[in-house]
Amino acid sequence: MSTRVAIAGAAESDLGVTGRSILGLQAQAIGRALEDAGLTLADVDGLATAGVSRFSATQVADYLGLRPSWTDSTFAGGSAFEMYVARAAQAIEAGQCSTVVISYGSNQRSARSRSLAGVVEAHTPEAQFETPYGPLYPISYYAMAAQRYLHRYGGTREKLAEVAVAARAWALLNPAAYRYGAGPLSVDDVLGAPMVSTPLTTADCCLVTDGGGAVVLTSLDRARDLRRPPVRVLGYGERATNTSMTAVDDLTVTGAVESGRDAFARAGLTPADVDVAQVYDSFTITVVLTLEALGFCGRGEALDWIAGGRIRPGGAFPLDTSGGGLSYCHPGQYGVLLLVEAVRQLRGECGDRQVPGARVALAHGTGGILSTHATVLLGVDR
Repeated sequence: MSTRVAIAGAAESDLGVTGRSILGLQAQAIGRALEDAGLTLADVDGLATAGVSRFSATQVADYLGLRPSWTDSTFAGGSAFEMYVARAAQAIEAGQCSTVVISYGSNQRSARSRSLAGVVEAHTPEAQFETPYGPLYPISYYAMAAQRYLHRYGGTREKLAEVAVAARAWALLNPAAYRYGAGPLSVDDVLGAPMVSTPLTTADCCLVTDGGGAVVLTSLDRARDLRRPPVRVLGYGERATNTSMTAVDDLTVTGAVESGRDAFARAGLTPADVDVAQVYDSFTITVVLTLEALGFCGRGEALDWIAGGRIRPGGAFPLDTSGGGLSYCHPGQYGVLLLVEAVRQLRGECGDRQVPGARVALAHGTGGILSTHATVLLGVDR
């Protein structure tokens, strides 16, 4: 059930510490993505975005002088942008719009706006059963999942550290990465970093940076006449599972099981068909749980499966080839940058980190505290 929709343009905004406003970063990313596609704002009649306010799409449209016939500003955390791909593809195929921009921007590092306290409304189960214990949001929740996983399957922090070590190795090949030039990361470096929430150290946690990105979607037929080779939307799936941890029966199983199953079924593909994967790496444990849920390896097998350099440059399974949220960029909601890197890999534009012959890419977003999950499969135009 591959769609007749393609990504025609993809770009980042400035990254790191930018000093720009949120809307400024959004506009920058959108402008660059449209330039990449060979289009202009006059071509845009669909907009999906988050990160500004509850009225993100309205505010971005207003800022850019757009009057889109279709919008989406669903807030689902880091997975929202993979969800937007599905909604945009459906809208284009239904004739609601012809050209959709998916965008995001955040100046959280420059503005010092990141907080570990979280926002919990008084009437929620979290306020009654979780907030009294003072968890760091969202780190403590992911730490609980990591603690449970290591206990259940006999894993070690040394094996978990491989996720961060591999991400740094990829970042050293990406001049846009925040940790580019920082030097390699060792397992001992990860274990010796300051402990934040047991068993996760600062090196197990994503960066806090400014940044953003955008992708442009249109019909496959139209994309074939534009500036860049089109990247086809092959399949997608999503699940929303929980807000609080008190609602989770098993911390080691996520909604990526169902979102991945649906995406592969729609695309007519299997995990064995994926040449390069961009998996949300808010924390090292996020990657481990997601790889298992998507079917790349069995339950409890991920730590051994990634060992031996499998997910590092030159390994058998290229993963988070930009350096990921752990070493490249994490502006609060990272999902749009998963799509940007997937598109660039399929177009063969990644230089030293390019995966040879990549024809099918997976992008998987995770939002909240393992709360929302969305999988997108992309492919070259055959």
